[in-house]
Amino acid sequence: MIVLYTIGCPQCLVLEKKLDMKNIKYDKVTDESVMVEKGFMSAPVLEVDGIEMNFKEANEWLKNN
Repeated sequence: MIVLYTIGCPQCLVLEKKLDMKNIKYDKVTDESVMVEKGFMSAPVLEVDGIEMNFKEANEWLKNN
């Protein structure tokens, strides 16, 4: 399961576009209270099978998938 936590910032949009270009199916969460509950201090965060990645880590994951 893949979830993109996004606030619509430029980095968020980059990840969203890359996921779409690779036809990777994902859920999008835009509710900031959910992000705060999960302890996220910034966005975007990409969660893949329970593993949370920041922007840089998510880009690396996308390169390899």
